[in-house]
Amino acid sequence: MNFLDTIMWPFSWAVSFILSIAHTVLEFLGMDSASGWTWTLSIILLVLVIRSLLIPLFVRQIKSQRGMQSMQPEMQKLQAKYKGKKDPVSRQAMVQEQQALFKKHKVNPFMTCLPILAQLPIFFSLFWMLNRVREQEYHEEGYFALGPDEVTSLDGSSIFGVGMSDVLWGAVQGDPNTQGDVVSVVILASVLTAAMVASQFFTQKQLMAKNMSEAAQTGQMAQMQKIMLYVLPLAMIFGGVNFPLAVLIYWTCTNLWTMGQQWWVIRNNPTPGSMAEKELNLRRAAKGLPPVGEEARRAAEEAKKPTGQHKGSQAQPARKRKKKKKKKGQR
Repeated sequence: MNFLDTIMWPFSWAVSFILSIAHTVLEFLGMDSASGWTWTLSIILLVLVIRSLLIPLFVRQIKSQRGMQSMQPEMQKLQAKYKGKKDPVSRQAMVQEQQALFKKHKVNPFMTCLPILAQLPIFFSLFWMLNRVREQEYHEEGYFALGPDEVTSLDGSSIFGVGMSDVLWGAVQGDPNTQGDVVSVVILASVLTAAMVASQFFTQKQLMAKNMSEAAQTGQMAQMQKIMLYVLPLAMIFGGVNFPLAVLIYWTCTNLWTMGQQWWVIRNNPTPGSMAEKELNLRRAAKGLPPVGEEARRAAEEAKKPTGQHKGSQAQPARKRKKKKKKKGQR
């Protein structure tokens, strides 16, 4: 085991274990163990397991993003306050005030990108595994949780005549390990790359168009969102040329999961003040329901009322205490 295998050991073991279990289940259900479609479904099941485990991080990401948006007016005032001041004292004061704002709104900027960062070890583990399963020693010894037979099956499997480990750029350069012909590899890799780029672009565009408040559509945060709108798809185009087919399948499926997950959140739990919230309130009005947040506001107002003043309750008149008559001889 080399240095990189040692570093990636826990993630490689987890990825190979989930793939092995998924492949075994599909084989038990009657699918061909050597088929590339069986391994493709195994990769899709890997995506479902990983993304399900990351749902709590996604929830925290949503809360942090909304906190960042809600504090944008205060952040803009802070930036205007220190505009043009580049001395160390002013910079330090600005950082301290920014940290105070994060604490006030209970926002952790790191959480906004944590789900993506959490997926990177899984992604690199799959990428590294596909490069290693081509080596003969792993066909004899196995690779972490994958047995020798599973490694041989994965390395030899293909869909539409393209091997799971085939790379577009390698096929064009005449890599002898490429299983499919150049045309098949280029077509399939290009289709998956296009799907990967389109899903990423649509997900980011949907977020910016419908789930950002008016205050968040200006300033530094809006600029970062615009940069991500174009930078991430460009990075995926580069990846599509250099990633094995199985990695393209994994990344396309995880992008589709993200797109669907975000669509559900935007539709049912939009950011306050966003276009999506206005659309949700229109749907609720058509059903005779109050606007989003109205019920909670009314409940809070009822809770602030003095005891006995809540709706449906009647205040009881205070009882008058009767004075006791003093007996003779008592003072």
